[in-house]
Amino acid sequence: MRRLLIVAVAIIGVLGVVTAVATASGRSGLDSAAPAPDGPDAAVSYEPAAGATALNPTAPVAVRATGGTLDQVALDGPDGEPVAGALNAERTAWTASEPLDYATTYTWSGRATGPDGRAVPLQGTVATVKPSQEVRGTLNIGDDRTVGVAAPIEIQFDTHVDDRAAVERRLKVTTSRDVEGAWGWLPDENGGSRVHWRPKEYWPANTKVTVDAPLYGIAYGGGDYGQSDLTSSFTIGRKQVVKADTRSFGMVVERDGKQVGSYPASYGLGSDPNRNTRSGIHVVTEKFTDKRMVSAQYGYDVMEKWAVRMSNNGEFIHANPASSGAQGSSNVTHGCVNLSLADAKAYYDTALYGDPVEVTGTPVALSPKDGDVWDWTLSWEKWQQLSAL
Repeated sequence: MRRLLIVAVAIIGVLGVVTAVATASGRSGLDSAAPAPDGPDAAVSYEPAAGATALNPTAPVAVRATGGTLDQVALDGPDGEPVAGALNAERTAWTASEPLDYATTYTWSGRATGPDGRAVPLQGTVATVKPSQEVRGTLNIGDDRTVGVAAPIEIQFDTHVDDRAAVERRLKVTTSRDVEGAWGWLPDENGGSRVHWRPKEYWPANTKVTVDAPLYGIAYGGGDYGQSDLTSSFTIGRKQVVKADTRSFGMVVERDGKQVGSYPASYGLGSDPNRNTRSGIHVVTEKFTDKRMVSAQYGYDVMEKWAVRMSNNGEFIHANPASSGAQGSSNVTHGCVNLSLADAKAYYDTALYGDPVEVTGTPVALSPKDGDVWDWTLSWEKWQQLSAL
């Protein structure tokens, strides 16, 4: 049993009372209490009906007694492990309090007792659905993390999801302050579907966020079902935004509306569209103290320091001593933002997953082909159109 255990409930009915009395002949003997009058047996009903098969494991499971009470109830798996559940105050209904497992047969046992004192056994089975595939989902932001104000919430599925509306209906984002946002389904990558939630505008700084994705038991279509529930609680940090105007040959860092850094920089070579730094709102996704950078097209293979990834097309903010003569005066890179060693380290130390990097001044725009997080390249109206609802 994959969930909590329960001790089977047992409530013993009141037994008949036997009393010693004197007989008419003066002998002492045993005289049974008067028998209970005849009455109807307790009626027992099951939800779902006994013998049900292909049950969704999150569907309600209960047994009820009409015209009597439940004295003992157990719903056991094939290994004898009981399903957690509880009787109501009147002892007329028992309800399971945990989901069942997939592809498992459970057996009822116990009894109900009517007003005549006669016991009615609980019996029968219920079997759950066997998925074609249990689909795993993964959240990108774990518990207790602090992330930047442009961070999307992502659930990545390990295969294609057909019934996206069924999944999206179960997803919930709760915030400590009012934040307007929406889910959007992005094109499948590596054979798996993915859905992002982004706010209409950048997250308010210091917002507490909780994500609830009760996906266990959800039918994804094609016989596939959700493998497990997902949850996460995290915090939006300070509002740090990088202003990267390629025409200025500099990079400015603003934190909570105030400039905290200004560094000479070199951006992608403007005369080569393949080397232009893409304009648009990039999002920091990871960072490395040392990062090997390789390009077969341009023939380089180098290790660079203090590399902060801002897209999946190879764009980083990083140190590059080789371009130090151009930093602050011209754009010569292969698309990255080059800084000095000291400036790159200073920025690296402040960068968080989800920080926005706003690049302006180039004729080539960031697009879906440039990587995983391109949520902010879309207007709010276009983003809402990605919802399955």
